[in-house]
Amino acid sequence: MAARAQFLREYKLVVVGGGGVGKSALTIQFFNNHFVAGYDPTIEDSYRKRCVIDDEVAILDVLDTAGQEEYRAMRAQYMLGAEGFLLVYSITDRDSFDELGTFYEEILRVKDQDSFPMILVANKCDLEYERQVSRNDGRDLANRYGCGFLEASAKERINVDEAYFGLVREIKKYNKEQQTGRPSLAPNGRVISGAYNPKAQGDDTPGCCAGCVVL
Repeated sequence: MAARAQFLREYKLVVVGGGGVGKSALTIQFFNNHFVAGYDPTIEDSYRKRCVIDDEVAILDVLDTAGQEEYRAMRAQYMLGAEGFLLVYSITDRDSFDELGTFYEEILRVKDQDSFPMILVANKCDLEYERQVSRNDGRDLANRYGCGFLEASAKERINVDEAYFGLVREIKKYNKEQQTGRPSLAPNGRVISGAYNPKAQGDDTPGCCAGCVVL
């Protein structure tokens, strides 16, 4: 008897954020397992990888995008086909954190949705001594966006896989909610938001990524 063909689910992910926040470094670390130290502005790079996430074999199709303002006209085109977004900022650059609102609002406008699968990624958490954005600020923003949050380091490979895998889980949860018309509920009846972890809220102790994964 011939073996039954296995269907591979493909997930189209897009990495967005300002220039120099480490979007390419995160993506290359995830796909190629090495850290790129130099900053070479990206226009658009695409990567594919076969992964096993929660016992499901999946193909991750990831688009690494330009963060520079001069490439803004290209955003709507790549946003249209995406199923989920990694919103990346650098903890060492307050401006990169503040400008995420532009990306967030544009995603919702292009998708014509009130919410969409996203993960907020605070990169460069290994540079604690240069920190300009606190973990609480990151958690608060993710809570407002209703999305997951984590601090990561492309250099030290901290929470790199978790960012991409977490986004796939957000997509699966979102699609299920779209099919059933009901959000996921916690045991207490409240809507589950990937952005908020009561145990972690208010924890702003020093140290790279301490208690920062909220997915």
